[in-house]
Amino acid sequence: MANEIQVARRNMLGLFGTGMLSVAAVGVLGNNAAMAATKGKGKAMMAQKGDVDILNVALGLEHEAIEAYQIGAESGLLQKPVLDVAVLFQGHHKAHRDALMGAIKQLGGKAVLPKSRADYLSGLNAASIKGQTDILRLAQRLEKGAANAYLGVIPSFASKDLAQVSGKLAADETAHWALLSQVLGDPLPANAFVLG
Repeated sequence: MANEIQVARRNMLGLFGTGMLSVAAVGVLGNNAAMAATKGKGKAMMAQKGDVDILNVALGLEHEAIEAYQIGAESGLLQKPVLDVAVLFQGHHKAHRDALMGAIKQLGGKAVLPKSRADYLSGLNAASIKGQTDILRLAQRLEKGAANAYLGVIPSFASKDLAQVSGKLAADETAHWALLSQVLGDPLPANAFVLG
């Protein structure tokens, strides 16, 4: 389960690391019409295909996060205040999903569909979840992995705009990870440079 998630996140990081995410694609994600309107010919058309592939990998991870929070919410294992936060975080991931789907559509691609519930239950090893702490640890791992992926790609961008969008996504994931860590009672990190 964790290995599959780590491989998927590494694949996304590798795709982002190629520097193929176009200004237009990031403009759509960042809700920046001026950037989104920037389109070129030739190489840009090839880059758009790469952009769609990258965005679909990210979309697949958002589908996974949405389903992980849904599984947790439906488990009956989350106490009310924790359940409220899980639903809030799921809403953030749904907003990420919607932005990714819009970008893919605008680039002329076809968005990847979510897997079946059974696939997610198996891939997330839901059978091993016995209590609220197990759900929170799973969410914490997923959020930290996403934050690291987005932070890891920032240096590969020549454009400050691209780095900014990646930073915004990393900030969402980091906020989720930090709050989950606090709820779990994890000590504050003793060293600097916790993520990235």
